[in-house]
Order: sequence, then C-alpha cells, then structure tokens
Amino acid sequence: MKEVMCPVCERGKLVRAEDIISDIEGYIFVETGDRCTSCGEEFVPEEEGEKMIRIARKMKLWGEPLKLYRKLSRSARGIVLRIPADMEKNLGIKGDETVTISKVGKKKILVEVGSSA
Repeated sequence: MKEVMCPVCERGKLVRAEDIISDIEGYIFVETGDRCTSCGEEFVPEEEGEKMIRIARKMKLWGEPLKLYRKLSRSARGIVLRIPADMEKNLGIKGDETVTISKVGKKKILVEVGSSA
C-alpha cells in the first residue's frame, strides 16, 4: 500500500488505526480509520462514519452532523469561517445575527448564534 502523507501537518504518515474514539452524548463509538504518525490527527473513512451515524440515529443520539471540516480563509481584517448552506438553513441563520465566539481549548472554538441585529 502506498504511503500517504498527513494533509494536516504534511510531515507524518497516515497509518491504520482501529481505536479511533467518537463520543456522542456520552456514548463511546470505536471506529477504524487512519492516524497521523506525527500530529495524531485522525481520519475516519466515509463508510465507517456513515455506519456510526446509522447506529447513533437508531439510538436517537444523532439528528444532524456534529462535525464538519471547512477551510479557513483570510480577509483584510481577520480570518473567515464560512458556514455551509445546509447548516445555515437547518439553524435558520439569515446572516445578520450576532455570534459569540469562545475559546474552549488549545485548538477549539465554540460559536453560538444569538439574535438578529
């Protein structure tokens, strides 16, 4: 099998991992995928993720996607995070709402949508 470099750190190799943990509402799911040997980033194949989603839906734990991957872009005055149209529609966001952005970890942020302006 051809070695694949990590798309996140671009230093490590992706190796098979059979112990990727996903936590949904306190329920632990163990998935199979790839893990970077350098940064530890984990990648779950689409079919494995879909399997976990089907099980979580049967358990009434999963209604909407909990994690999406998006690329940040730079503007003149900062960094821009685009919200996908399906999530915008699902949340009823019009684009004039106020948001609260909180740092909740070393590399995590929480975005809470407030009311319209």
